[in-house]
Amino acid sequence: MLSKTRNTLILLTGLVLGVSLTIGQSVFADRNPDPLPLEELRSFTEVFANIKNSYVEDVTDKELLENAIRGMLSGLDPHSAYLDSDAYKELQVGTSGEFGGLGIEVSLEDGFVKVVAPIDDTPAERAGVKAGDLIIRLDDTPVKGLTLREAVNIMRGKPGSDILLTIVRDGVDRPLKITITRAIIQVKSVKSRTLEPGFGYVRITQFQSHTGPNLKEAISNLKKENGGKLNGMILDLRNNPGGVLQAAVEVSDTFLEKGLIVYTEGRIDDSALKFKATPNDMLKSAPLIVLINSGSASASEIVAGALQDHKRAVIMGSKSFGKGSVQTILPMNNGAALKLTTARYYTPAGRS
Repeated sequence: MLSKTRNTLILLTGLVLGVSLTIGQSVFADRNPDPLPLEELRSFTEVFANIKNSYVEDVTDKELLENAIRGMLSGLDPHSAYLDSDAYKELQVGTSGEFGGLGIEVSLEDGFVKVVAPIDDTPAERAGVKAGDLIIRLDDTPVKGLTLREAVNIMRGKPGSDILLTIVRDGVDRPLKITITRAIIQVKSVKSRTLEPGFGYVRITQFQSHTGPNLKEAISNLKKENGGKLNGMILDLRNNPGGVLQAAVEVSDTFLEKGLIVYTEGRIDDSALKFKATPNDMLKSAPLIVLINSGSASASEIVAGALQDHKRAVIMGSKSFGKGSVQTILPMNNGAALKLTTARYYTPAGRS
């Protein structure tokens, strides 16, 4: 069951990002700015000067100011945050499901990058990279001493550009050198299979910008495998941490014919949004079970809540994560971004 009090983290990108940018501008355009808190700013300047003059180690102005911004946001609620340029790029990759790279899942083992598995039909797989390979050099850069993020950042890059991997492989005497041309890698968040004739299973691991279309494609394929019709389906949202709000709306709409899916309310007028279903339930009212657990958060809870309130699905599992606030991503001029709580979301029955 969804909890009664929630503060769900929804990363508003894509369609809603335009709204969030409008919100950021209207705060200053439509409201008379409050006078600057001069006494508090004097205190801030005094603390800044004391740290610069007396702290045991040298600290750059950039470090101090970024930490001050982080403190300002973390003091608001657990979900507002300052994203530096690297963190912002990672968020964009996570929500889009696309990046320029090689197509391998990797981990760090004994200081080297280990290939967990090459992703099907990617440059890495076509070049012959195998699960268990240890990457010891990236072009001329030794991997030893790099963090996993640093190594991943080197492997990612502009599609069409080349990178030379030096690999140690079990059973091969000498290191292998493999040149791979980077390409756009699409990580699908939807997996599906037929459980038994007429019944399908679909797992959504994360709500990305392509999740809605990928779900429709998966259901269409399941129908083809089962004579053009499904008699029932399981939608597995367990351990799905959420993601893009628009994707949650599209997933819910896949199983509804009409009615409200979710609405948001906040202090700023532009944060009041309503999303409604459109005709064409892809399952034609066939029974639907939604699986959730304590790792099902944000967008997962929106989907489960909408389908539950419309009595379209049976929700099974354990209590979901339990949050219901909306974070808006506000890009900054320095390549960083603010993740700021701007609204709360409500299920069709008004639960939050």
